[in-house]
Amino acid sequence: MKKSSFSRPELTWLRAFTFTVFGTSVLVASYFPLYYAQLGFTNSQIGLLYALGPMISLFANLLWSLTSDRYRTIKKILILLLIGQIIMTVVLSMSSTFSVIMISITIFYFFFYPVFPLTDTIAISTAKQYDKSFIMIRIFGSLGYATFAIVIGYVLTSIGSEWTLAVSMVITVAALIFSFFIKDRVSTVAKVDFSGIWSILKQKELLWFFGCVFCLALGLRMNDAFLTISLHDLGATQDLIGWAMLASAMTEVPIFLFLSIYGEKFKELPLLVFASLMFTVRFLLMGMTTSPYGIIGVQMMHGISFGVFYVTAIRMLTRLIPDDYRATGLALFTIMWSSASGLLSGTFGGMLFEYSGRTNFYLVAMAFSALACLGFASRYLYRKPTIQRQDIDLHS
Repeated sequence: MKKSSFSRPELTWLRAFTFTVFGTSVLVASYFPLYYAQLGFTNSQIGLLYALGPMISLFANLLWSLTSDRYRTIKKILILLLIGQIIMTVVLSMSSTFSVIMISITIFYFFFYPVFPLTDTIAISTAKQYDKSFIMIRIFGSLGYATFAIVIGYVLTSIGSEWTLAVSMVITVAALIFSFFIKDRVSTVAKVDFSGIWSILKQKELLWFFGCVFCLALGLRMNDAFLTISLHDLGATQDLIGWAMLASAMTEVPIFLFLSIYGEKFKELPLLVFASLMFTVRFLLMGMTTSPYGIIGVQMMHGISFGVFYVTAIRMLTRLIPDDYRATGLALFTIMWSSASGLLSGTFGGMLFEYSGRTNFYLVAMAFSALACLGFASRYLYRKPTIQRQDIDLHS
C-alpha cells in the first residue's frame, strides 16, 4: 500500500535539502566573484578562479560517483562532501592572497561540484519509489536558487561583501543538517561505457550537435562568470544583483514545466534554433545596456534561451544515442556544456573582459551564440534524407 503524501517525511526532507543546497550554488556562481573583486583581484584572475571549477569537476564528479557506487551509499558521500565544503570555506575565509586562494578554491571545488549530480541521483531514486515526477523534486532547487539569490543580496548589502564566506558557511551547515534526515539510496544510474565513445563519435549528426552545444555553452559560461562583475561595474548593489539572479532563476521554472508536458509536440532542431537565437539577442542586449536595471530586464530572457535549449538538447541527445551508450553520451554532453566550455570561457573570457571591456566581451559571447544558431539551422534546413533514415534505423 502506498503511503499518503502526509506520511512521507522523506520527501519533505529531500525537498528541503534540495532547496537549501542550491543556495550554495548562488554564492559560488554569483557572489564569490564579487568577493574576489573586493579582495582586489583582476578580472583575469577572477576568470581563472572561475575556470578551476569546471576543470576540477571533470574528474571530481566521476571519482565521487564511483566512490558512491563502491560503498553503496549516496547520503554518506553527500555528508562528507558538505563537511569538506565547510572546512575549505573556513580556510578560504582566512586567506587573502591569490596563490593561497587558488589552491584553497581548487580543493573547495573538489567537494562542491559532485554534490549536485548526487543530489539529482537520490532525487530520481526517491521519485521513482513514490511514483512521483523527478522534476517536482528538482524544481525545489530552482526555487531555492531564486529565493537565496534575493535573500543573500539583501543580507550582503546590509553587512558587506566581506561576509560572503560566512553566509556560505551558514547555508552549507543548514544543508548538512537536512542531509541527516534524508533517506539513503543506492545509485542505479547506468555506468559510463568508455568503449562506446568511438561508436558515438562516428555519428556525424552527433558531432555536429556537440559542436553547436560547445559554441552555445561558451557564450553562456562567459555570462555566468562575469554577470555579477558587470552589474557591480555598473553600480549595482548586492540586493540589486540578487534581483538579477532571481529574474533568471524564476523564468526557467515555467519553461521546464511547459516543455516537460508539451515539448514532444515541437520538433527539436527548430526549438534549438529558436533558443540559440534568443541567446544571441540576449547577449547583444547585455553588451548594449548601460544600466543594471537593463541587465535585470535582459535576464528575464533566461527561460526562453537556457530553459528551451536545455530541455530540448537532453531530449535530442536521448533520441540520437542508443540506450547502451546513453550514459557515455550524457557524459560527453556534460563535458561540452559545462566542463570544457567553463574552463575556456573563464580563462579566455577573463582576459577579454579585462583588456577589451564589457561591450566587446558580450559581443564575442553573442558571436558564439550566433554561430551555434547557424549550425542548428543549417542542420535543420540541409539535413540529407539518408541521415534521417540512419537515425530512424539506429533507434528502431
